Amino acid sequence: MSFLSAFDIAAQVRDGDVTARAITEATLASIEKRDGALNAFTAVSAERALAAADAVDAARAAGQPLGALAGVPFAVKNLFDIESLPTLAGSKIRREAAPPTRDATLVQRLTAAGAILVGALNMDEFAYGFVTENAHDGPVRNPHDPTRIAGGSSGGSAAAVAAGLVPLTLGSDTNGSIRIPAGLCGVFGLKPTYGRLSRQGVFPFVESLDHVGPFARSVEELALAYDVLQGPDREGDPICVREAEPLTGRLDALAEQPLRVGVLGGWFQQGAFPDVLAALDRVAQALSADTDVILSGAQAARAAAFCLTAFEGGELHHDDLAVRAMDYDPAVRDRLLAGALLPQGVAEAARRYRTIFRDEVAKVFQRYDVLLAPASVCPAPPIGQATMEMDGVPVSVRKNLGAFTQPISYIGLPVVAAPVNRPGQLPIGVQIIAPPWREDLAFAAALRLQRAGVVAAHPPEAFA
Repeated sequence: MSFLSAFDIAAQVRDGDVTARAITEATLASIEKRDGALNAFTAVSAERALAAADAVDAARAAGQPLGALAGVPFAVKNLFDIESLPTLAGSKIRREAAPPTRDATLVQRLTAAGAILVGALNMDEFAYGFVTENAHDGPVRNPHDPTRIAGGSSGGSAAAVAAGLVPLTLGSDTNGSIRIPAGLCGVFGLKPTYGRLSRQGVFPFVESLDHVGPFARSVEELALAYDVLQGPDREGDPICVREAEPLTGRLDALAEQPLRVGVLGGWFQQGAFPDVLAALDRVAQALSADTDVILSGAQAARAAAFCLTAFEGGELHHDDLAVRAMDYDPAVRDRLLAGALLPQGVAEAARRYRTIFRDEVAKVFQRYDVLLAPASVCPAPPIGQATMEMDGVPVSVRKNLGAFTQPISYIGLPVVAAPVNRPGQLPIGVQIIAPPWREDLAFAAALRLQRAGVVAAHPPEAFA
């Protein structure tokens, strides 16, 4: 039952073939039995989940219409507010914070569609990292090889889906924190356009770069989750004001539409491992893509994203750092302290460059509908590995896994991260990048690749 799709679960619940309670009980039992090998969950909300499942079953018994996700279990990164459960954001100091009195907007939208929240998921402290080796909660282990990282900072979100513990999860992406773990764990992830999905009730990291989005094991499930999640939230998140046409119901048409596809070269392949480039080339060939498209200024954009991340992160945590610095994960604390010392002028310059780079990218999108790039520079490194080689030079794993994702989120572009079909091998993901507000184009390319067998999420051998 663990690898049933969200569609199958909802259909079986609606048809009365299985109860939502039975699905939920099986999910909770699976988490209890198998999560010890992964460490994806930091909290399991069993009582709430069973009560919600009973409500779905009662609604069906009463003949009431059920939502698109009726009975579908899901979990969320532990920076999403869950009523009555402390929002840890992967930290030690927030364990003393008062629990929220209501769910985050996106949690509300999933539950309104009948989905069943079963818990909160492990992450890098305050979302500042790409590895999910949390000093307080321990590392999330990659389901395809438990000696390796799951990526971050939404590592628990990707691992839980990859291992079949739940079919859907939510994560956040500031510099690559959905795309990197999706690629390393071999699942699909969506980083939507900046401002597309509400961040109300999500603990912030870098307000000008923070995105939120879902993980799933197929393009169709990712699209279904996106349809349920999207919509304005003017009061909760003032930048979330736009509508989008639902994708479910028109995926076949999207998959058939012609697409002009380019492959990002230059910065976006510099230092990439050979198997990453081979996987990218396979995707490019399947889409008849033009190669070596250059985004002028990508390296500067990444540097600007680094500066904004450090500055805004340090500013947000300034007061806690002043009195509780030793309660932070050391790897996070040092970067936040360095960011707190950056002069205001550095952040202002980083913000100004965003307009320049956005204009350069807009020119490229006049020629292409979607662009392709690796989701990470390499497959998942071993847990605890501090350095790796890029072009023969030792570099920090933590700082460089996001080399190809940071320039994209710096200007808020929508991206579907898709796992290249490599059964029996460590997963490798690609970014399918679209113009602002055109998530449909990224989904169109992802669906075409999935139907051609070029991208696919495979159950890890240990969990199949």
